[in-house]
Amino acid sequence: MKRIAFAVGLVSLAVLAGCSSMSESTLGDSSTSPGRGPANAGEASGDPSGGSSSGSGEAASGSSTAPGSQKQAGQLTAGVWDDNLNYEFFGKYLMDSSSLTGIPKYSLEERKSAHDTFLQRVPASELDIAFLFDTTGSMGDELNYLQTEVDSIAQRIKDKFPSTTPRFALVVYKDKGDAYITRKFDFTDLAGFRTALNNQSAGGGGDYPEAVAEGLSETVALSWRPDAVSRLTFWIADAPHHNGQELTVKQSIDAALQKGIHIYPVAASGTDPRAEYTMRTAAQITGGRYIFLTDDSGIGNAHAEPHIPCYHVTRFDSAIVRMVESEMTGGRVAPAAEEILRTVGSPSPDGKCTLQSKEEVTLY
Repeated sequence: MKRIAFAVGLVSLAVLAGCSSMSESTLGDSSTSPGRGPANAGEASGDPSGGSSSGSGEAASGSSTAPGSQKQAGQLTAGVWDDNLNYEFFGKYLMDSSSLTGIPKYSLEERKSAHDTFLQRVPASELDIAFLFDTTGSMGDELNYLQTEVDSIAQRIKDKFPSTTPRFALVVYKDKGDAYITRKFDFTDLAGFRTALNNQSAGGGGDYPEAVAEGLSETVALSWRPDAVSRLTFWIADAPHHNGQELTVKQSIDAALQKGIHIYPVAASGTDPRAEYTMRTAAQITGGRYIFLTDDSGIGNAHAEPHIPCYHVTRFDSAIVRMVESEMTGGRVAPAAEEILRTVGSPSPDGKCTLQSKEEVTLY
């Protein structure tokens, strides 16, 4: 594991402490996020596209494409960020987000404890993976992608860890007034998971916030194995929780931490600052990493540029496999040069991004 050496000064302490006392939300639940696709009210149609439009995205300013690599049309693409490895920068992000309301609140001590815990990681011999999925209308592209790619992803994991017996679980959620609020499919083998996944369709929604709190609660309640097992949740979504549910969301994040469940949020198109903040908080507190889909694939609606200074873009399936490998080995697994489609920022050859003269962050 490559680590970052840094000291959190009085300014950073004040920043983090100030962020822990943010007020509750007064935002309207019916707000619409820029770039988020329309909800599909046709629940019975089973249309996996969910009414999402498609178009090609532009590369971010200051980005570059690695020599010899090509953007993969037809494949979702993503970047990855670890706020515990980049904790000093995370303090700046919290300061920049200090005007947000309606978010789960954590004290400086809680965040620092998580940071200290997850700088040190241990390998595991077995694997439990849950997918927590927002299946409202704007998520059709992402759902269809996972239904198409799940066998390939599972095979790549099995190839890297042939002695493991991975288990898979699925929790899907929509919102009140839809066909369901949540559906839970507990841990099973790949065949059982595939059947459950293929029976899902995107639809419903309508307003922007969705049943995030209920989905997180159901995920924590799955039959996770104890002991030397990597416990990961890939939470794929594009909308925040409803106002007033901040405490419930925090309770589920805390319960995940207690059970050793590492939450890996995946921010889809339309993710607004409140959703990004909640997702990154879930990852930072539980020891996951923040994954964000990018426009490089040309699939779906535009994806918001994250509040992150530098990152590599790879195919999404490669990012998932790399995160599983990082968890199983207990160390950072960087993308291979041929996997990198685009780089934002100016990383040095050892994979670090220099922001200021004495500040570096590690790229995934």
